[in-house]
Amino acid sequence: MNVHKIKLAVYSLLLTNYYGFKLKKIQEPLEKKRVRLNYAETLLAKLNISVEVKNREKITPDKQYLLISNHRGIIDPLIVELALKETTLYGLWISKKELYNSPFFGLFVRNGGAILLDREKNQMGGFFSEVKSEVQKGNSIFIFPEGTRNKSEALLIEFKEGFRIIALKNRLPILPVYIRTHTDKVLGKALKNKNLQQTVTIEIGDEIDYKEKEVLQKVYKEIFNI
Repeated sequence: MNVHKIKLAVYSLLLTNYYGFKLKKIQEPLEKKRVRLNYAETLLAKLNISVEVKNREKITPDKQYLLISNHRGIIDPLIVELALKETTLYGLWISKKELYNSPFFGLFVRNGGAILLDREKNQMGGFFSEVKSEVQKGNSIFIFPEGTRNKSEALLIEFKEGFRIIALKNRLPILPVYIRTHTDKVLGKALKNKNLQQTVTIEIGDEIDYKEKEVLQKVYKEIFNI
């Protein structure tokens, strides 16, 4: 591990936990959104990563969605946050148990707006009740339907169709977004070269009706020509 990588790791840990503590005191959704966005901008600026958003106009600014995105790197949530910068759209991320309890990200995730998905539980009633409660408050839900980071060279891995239940139960239109840049590779380059300037491109797709009968991964691929 080079000196630059060590410095960035320490900086990221301190920054993430600083914002995690800050978010603990905030209840108002749009203020949480503002702080999350500030965190995303600060960390990405440190990494010399800028974000290009294509088709931002396809987002209805004050609408509720089930937002779905592909997932290849740990900075993906930050990219999504920046894509929503010009909107009042606030969402809770569906978070795996491992991330929820992570010593690095856990504090930020728990306080920043997340719903724990514990796949070890036999009953999912509590999870869906929490999702419904948040939607009734006017919040959106954000999820990576692949269920985990895609560490393969494939553009997508298989979607977990369970996310469709969230849309159906809550009558949420689905907002597909696609991060075209391989963010794991971008982060790797940023950690090796502190002077390298990079751009990540995220594309907003056409809204999908929650009653859509086609296989949603197929629809997603067609929207983004994957």
